[in-house]
Parts: sequence; C-alpha cells; structure tokens
Amino acid sequence: MELTKRQRDILDGREGDVKAKIMKTLVMYGETFGSEKMVDITGKYGHLVTSFGLSVMKPVYDLMDTLIDGGAVSSQPFSVDPRPLESCVPRNLIQDIFFRVMYSKQDDYDKQLKALGIMGDDAYTCTCYMEEVGNIPKEGDILSWAESSAVVYANSILGARCNRNSGILDLFGSIVGCVPYFGLLTDEGRKASWLIEVKTSKKPEAQLLGSAIGMLVMEDVPYITGMDKYFSALDDDAKAYFKDFGAATASNGAVGLYHIEGLAPEAVKQGRTLLKDGYKTFVIDDAVLAETEKNYPVIWKDVNAKPKLAFIGCPHLSRSQLIAWSDRIDEALGRKGAKKVSVKTVITAAPAVMNRFKEEEKGRRLLAQGVVLSHICPLMYMNNPQCATMPVITCSNKLRTYTSARYYKEDALLEMITGGER
Repeated sequence: MELTKRQRDILDGREGDVKAKIMKTLVMYGETFGSEKMVDITGKYGHLVTSFGLSVMKPVYDLMDTLIDGGAVSSQPFSVDPRPLESCVPRNLIQDIFFRVMYSKQDDYDKQLKALGIMGDDAYTCTCYMEEVGNIPKEGDILSWAESSAVVYANSILGARCNRNSGILDLFGSIVGCVPYFGLLTDEGRKASWLIEVKTSKKPEAQLLGSAIGMLVMEDVPYITGMDKYFSALDDDAKAYFKDFGAATASNGAVGLYHIEGLAPEAVKQGRTLLKDGYKTFVIDDAVLAETEKNYPVIWKDVNAKPKLAFIGCPHLSRSQLIAWSDRIDEALGRKGAKKVSVKTVITAAPAVMNRFKEEEKGRRLLAQGVVLSHICPLMYMNNPQCATMPVITCSNKLRTYTSARYYKEDALLEMITGGER
C-alpha cells in the first residue's frame, strides 16, 4: 500500500509502538479490500459504535487501557452510540439484577471513553448528526465512523464519505487520522447498481420501505425515484423520514449509501449519471410493501400475548418527531377518553435532544400520560435473555431485526399503546 511520509513514520514506530500496531491493522484492513492508499480524515468528529459496558468484553477494556497508557488517544473528539440503561426505563427485579451483572463495566468504560476523547456526557446517541449533538459532517468529508444507521445517514443525506466500519476500527482511524481508501470513499464505489422506482398510493412507512429495499439490494447502492411526490425539499421532516428509512436499509440489508432523486445531495448534482452500466430496476408498490410486512417472523413464545412494553425511537428520534409523537398520543388518548397509555411506552432520543424536550410542555405532558422518555439504546436493552422473552412491540425495523420485538406500523402501534386492539 502506498503511504505518505507521516503514515509511514507511524507504521515504522516513530510515534510509538501502539500507534504502529494501529496503523498496521488499518493497512491490513485496507489491503483486504484492495485499497492502494490511505486518505486523511477530514471530518471534525468521529463516531464510535461500542458504547456498552458488557462484562464479557474484557479484551476491549484491556485494549482501551493499552491505547490510553500508550498515549494513542483520538486525534478528533467523538460521539458514541447510546448507553444501554437508564433508571427510568422499566425493569423487574430479576431484570435489574441481570442488567447490573451484564453491564457491570459501564462506569469504568465511560471513564475510558472520556480519556480517549468523547465529546461530552451528551454525546451518547446513534443520531450524532442532530443539531443539538453537533457531530454534523460536511458534504465530502472523509469519516471514520461505525454504527450502521449513522454511517448510511452521513453518506446519503449529508454527502460525507464513510465505509461501514466495525467497532474499534472506527476508533483506530480517529487515532491516526486516516483510513483505507476503498468502497464508499471512492467515486466508483458510490455509484448505484439498482434503480428503485417507488410507485405507492400514499407515502410509504419509512421503516417498511427501507426494509423492502434493504432486503432486495443488500450491500449494493440503490438510486431511488418517486419520493419527490412526498417531499419537495430535504427539510426536517424529510431528514427524519430518511433517518428511519436508512436505518432499515442498513439493518434489514447492509446498505451504506442510497441516493434519493431530487433530494439527496449527490443525486441532486449528478442525477442518473450515478447509475452504473447494467443496473437493475425494481418497482416498489403497495403489494411489495404488504408482502414484506407479511413475511416478518413473529418469534414471541405466545404470538397472541398482550404487549408489555413498546419502544419508539430506534434510531433516536429528532426533536420534530418527539413533538409529533406527543401530539399523536395526546390526540389518540383524548379521542378514547383516556388519560394514560395502556402499554408502557418508552420513547428515546439523544440526551441533548431529550433533556430539553422533557422541560417543555409537550414533554411534561407525555410523562404525565405514563410515557417514559429516555436516551438509552432500545436494542441493547432488549438484546438479552431476560428481555427477549417479553412481548415487546415497536415501529422500528432495526429493533425488530436484532431482537424479539414485534414490528407494527406507526398508526397500528399508536392504537395499541393508547388502548386499541391489535
């Protein structure tokens, strides 16, 4: 691999043995994917996926200590995925004991992240690109991020450039300030091999549309048309929609980049020249979405069980989404003459977003209606044997994919949590 003088010096140990091993790891990673050079990171901030202090992750904690002791801290401040627990989120005595054991290293790991360069106490979120959090890369920025939903959003809606890195590799790139040049960092790697034509009778559910496309194209790049029927600009509503859409494409498939004709930055500038020669075409209509939802497996022990918990916000909600859910829940409860939700409901958002919202009238109203407002990771809350047996419902396709939670479209879930039937 061709390296600059600075990169070669790091590899040769002139900045210490720890950084030399990091650079060697990144070089090997790049060569595996045919990379011929490293490129400098230009984004101001990094983003790490590993945020949870699992007791079984001793090798990670040992590695972090080695990095800190060797002075190999991040060259850029970083955000990190959400913490797994918060006291306000319901759990019974057995679950509480299990969580305390399972995440017994959380406090120690938080200290390591602080020493390595985390942006601050409010930087624990999968939606680091919210204005309130401040980790918003510019178009064309080279990043060293992990977290599938954050990477696909940065690539697609912000026009930055980042591969779907694994945990630890994200931090390694931030430490040495460069990453291997291949895949979604390259012009060729950002071209689309699928033309997806959305021809639905109404605006499709973001999580369902993303799921259908993700399972079809897998790791390929899709170029999507027909969304200009529902969005005229990439405003807050559109960004929130494509946040959820992208999370589903990345978790139900392995999409790291999508282009939305007339809306996403590269599609606006380059149009259908982004399509590769020999691209495939697929039409998404109402029937495709209905079949996609119909084929989701239900892995509850009792498929007719009454839901005990509902999660909204995976990935974390934006401020506009929090307001919208507050209004929807209030209207539904008022229509039914109810004062509180009938299914314990947890709504999640980034700490900086949620803490402000809790102090506002609509946030206080939700709390009074029995809704839990939190900044945890629903996936890490659910991803254990104690919670896996619970009948949990969600409108998140990502949470459905990685846990035993059962997916419902937003309107159906709203009816269920406010006293309606399934």
